[in-house]
Amino acid sequence: MTTTLITNIGSLVTNDPGLGAGPLGLITDAALVLDGGTVAWAGPAAQAPAADTATDAAGRAVVPGFVDSHSHLVFAGDRTAEFNARMSGQPYRAGGIRTTVAATRAASDAELSANVARYMWEALRQGTTTFETKSGYGLTVEDEARALRIAAEHTDEVTYLGAHIVPPDYADDPAGYVDLVTGPMLDACAPYARWVDVFCEKGAFDGDQARAILTAGQAKGLQARVHANQLSYGPGVQLAVELDAASADHCTHLTDADVDALAQGNTVATLLPGAEFSTRATWPDARRLIDAGVTVALSTDCNPGSSFTSSMSFCVALAVRDMLMTPDEALWSATAGGAAALRRTDVGRLSTGARADLVVLDAPSHVHLAYRPGVPLIAEVWRKGVRVV
Repeated sequence: MTTTLITNIGSLVTNDPGLGAGPLGLITDAALVLDGGTVAWAGPAAQAPAADTATDAAGRAVVPGFVDSHSHLVFAGDRTAEFNARMSGQPYRAGGIRTTVAATRAASDAELSANVARYMWEALRQGTTTFETKSGYGLTVEDEARALRIAAEHTDEVTYLGAHIVPPDYADDPAGYVDLVTGPMLDACAPYARWVDVFCEKGAFDGDQARAILTAGQAKGLQARVHANQLSYGPGVQLAVELDAASADHCTHLTDADVDALAQGNTVATLLPGAEFSTRATWPDARRLIDAGVTVALSTDCNPGSSFTSSMSFCVALAVRDMLMTPDEALWSATAGGAAALRRTDVGRLSTGARADLVVLDAPSHVHLAYRPGVPLIAEVWRKGVRVV
């Protein structure tokens, strides 16, 4: 393996408090040594060991690659008209998903794969080096299985979301659709997925239905995650904690009992500010969660209906401005928090043994991600030790 020294780093976020200051493990005037696809050393530049090659960061900041633990990239079609209507005063409801379902079912495998590749490359250019993505726009056995097969060609973090909504063809038989999701559809989809998810929400699946879907997936070896408490109060968060789901995603409408359950359990609260921005909905109370000791992740929720952004930098800025997170907390949640939401220890940090995924910012500090919103600050992206942007 060839080793590479990245030196003259103005500030380095390691997310390892043992290496530097605070929870971010921040080191100024720092260096990194990469050994192939992993981090071999991190510390002050003056103490850096020799390496086969060297590159100068020119005083810029370096942060871990973003970990986007919630996206919906296997889709076709466009929902510009829905967005325009919503911005003209119509409320957001989950039913718009049906528009994307129709377009996705009609698309070819090649078209769907090209879409996934396009949006993952778009995200990679903006510093996202680990991607999760879901099915959920097929809602038939064949279409859900092909969505997951296509997703698995692009990422290891693949989620079975047959329980996105009850499709129109089962509108009069939601119990029959749950039987399909937990039976033949699960059998066809499980080989391609790591995770099972459910939209536990009014207008989608209630607590009993969600429990049946998640436990069936767990019995097939899939790990759970939950779309929980986005549009209203409900049982999703409590169910996620009870079933030891890796994450409860959205967490907009929470009771004190929900917050306490998250604080006492292993489930990460994944907040998706792009959805609130794009639907003019109530912002999740990140401050309440963090102050209670809950592990918080940030993610894009990239999807064609309610959050059509692939920019983690944008989500960091929203979290700081409108969810009352500090810049340090928002960056941690977009990196180490996302890794926790995927139960990964190899990404989201830049310390010895981590995967060499890093972002060089065209700025002296990570604070600029929130300080300069909308500005293209991603100067370089390294993934598995290779400079890809």
